[in-house]
Amino acid sequence: MTAWLQGSLLDQFDEPSLGSLDDIRRTHLGDGAWVDLRPAWLAGADTLFDRLARDVPWQAERRPMYDRVVDVPRLLRFYDEHTPLPDPVLTEARDTLSRYYATELGEPFTTAGLCYYRDGRDSVAWHGDTFGRGATHDTMVAILSVGAPRTLALRPRGGGPSLRFPVGHGDLLVMGGSCQRTWEHAVPKTRRATGPRISVQFRPRNVR
Repeated sequence: MTAWLQGSLLDQFDEPSLGSLDDIRRTHLGDGAWVDLRPAWLAGADTLFDRLARDVPWQAERRPMYDRVVDVPRLLRFYDEHTPLPDPVLTEARDTLSRYYATELGEPFTTAGLCYYRDGRDSVAWHGDTFGRGATHDTMVAILSVGAPRTLALRPRGGGPSLRFPVGHGDLLVMGGSCQRTWEHAVPKTRRATGPRISVQFRPRNVR
């Protein structure tokens, strides 16, 4: 499964490599929730996009919704803690994040969920990652985005103004603290012409 990607003119590295996390920026959302953002953490992100689009055994899923069964509007692949990740740089990213957030998180990132947004029609609805311990405990979800930028939106659970982060081409966004319980996030559909994006969500054990 491949799709056409307009590469970033700023991403001229052939082999993917990680940058520093020293200049990551934190936004406090209130009620113990926060978001960290590190633009262009991964150099060579377009190369990684091509590898993942080509090599990952993507799955199209269907799910019940109200009185019918519908297509999930994105392709998916989940890697549990016992399954090797599909590219060495993702293993390096997971381990680097585990070391960087060790004091706050208190445990390593162990799983990776991959989502392939093929165009602006693919999306994910408002939700929090509250299956497992995320429903009752502070945790983290670290999202590495490759491919064309798409908006990742956040809003307070129960309503309120939303924040919008256009992420792609190697950007890293980390949601932490109470964010999964007190905020929701989404990747909205868009009618604007947009290329494909793959997001990689690193999570600790028993957080989905």
